[in-house]
Amino acid sequence: MSKPVQSDCGYAYAKAGGIIGKSFLGKRITLLSGLRTLGDLDDLIFSGKGGGTRSAEQGKQLLAELERKITERALSRILSVVKSFSIPPLLLIYTLKSYELSALKECLCAASDSKKEIPSFCDTGSFSSIRYSAYPDIAAMLKNTEYKSYINKNAVESGADIAALEVKLDYYFYERLFKSLSDLSGDDYETARKLLCDEISLRNCIWALRLRGYYEKNEAQTSACFMNFAAARGSQKKENLAFAAKASLKFHLDVRQHWTGWKWEKFLNADEPPAHWNADPEYFQNAASRYLYLHSFKIFHSFPVSVSSIYCFIKLIMFEEDLLLSAAQGLALGMESSAVLKMLGVD
Repeated sequence: MSKPVQSDCGYAYAKAGGIIGKSFLGKRITLLSGLRTLGDLDDLIFSGKGGGTRSAEQGKQLLAELERKITERALSRILSVVKSFSIPPLLLIYTLKSYELSALKECLCAASDSKKEIPSFCDTGSFSSIRYSAYPDIAAMLKNTEYKSYINKNAVESGADIAALEVKLDYYFYERLFKSLSDLSGDDYETARKLLCDEISLRNCIWALRLRGYYEKNEAQTSACFMNFAAARGSQKKENLAFAAKASLKFHLDVRQHWTGWKWEKFLNADEPPAHWNADPEYFQNAASRYLYLHSFKIFHSFPVSVSSIYCFIKLIMFEEDLLLSAAQGLALGMESSAVLKMLGVD
């Protein structure tokens, strides 16, 4: 790591540490327990005056507003740390790009439904390359951007498979992340690489469970969505990041014994006789998310003043964002926050 980057890392890590200390992570997750209304959550996060009874329509409006504020809160915290670098490492920039990618997906869905008004989104400012003001002209939005070769106006207008376009975008997103690892050195490289490889492997497995369990896709249709990348460094042996997901395609979704010894077996829902067991994609996704969160939390505190620690900071803030959004959506459905935390496995 060069001296300027190391110096920037020190300042960024100090700022990130202060933000994590005030977040709803670690021991502070318990602060989210016992909430009963969206107003309670609003008060807790933003010290607002959200309490009181609301009509169903007012509740919907509050949920949309609260979701927007939660995402803006996360993004502003991430931006404040990334901007601490005189020249932010590509790994951090490309991780931040997930917000731009989400906004693009929302715009694609809206445009394919002939909606003239652009969906609500959070702008990454100087890190954004999309011209949102051109919506609903997708081609104009993406002109001179890295996305233009993946999506064009005609593809959306002709009723293209938006899900297939999203898969292409996801692949491009993770491919850039993986390639950006080559800029890191030593332990920094190995630490970030291990976390990203686990994330990609688990993402492939989640897709496998979802596509088979919910949409009854066959092996060829499912494996087409898997991601795998060459090693970030030419001399390094390639790791098959789709191996676990491809192996799972041979297992019956309703026979627990088939999964014995599988790489990510520990994240499967338990077999509880006399109930008949079926692999639960939601349970697996929540367990995988918790694993990545705990791994990121450990790295953040174990490898200070490093690019990988700031990368983990971003992942932690995104996890907190997902946690708060899940709590808000659960509360809107009449659940208590404690039940949501239990469902997510973070109670």
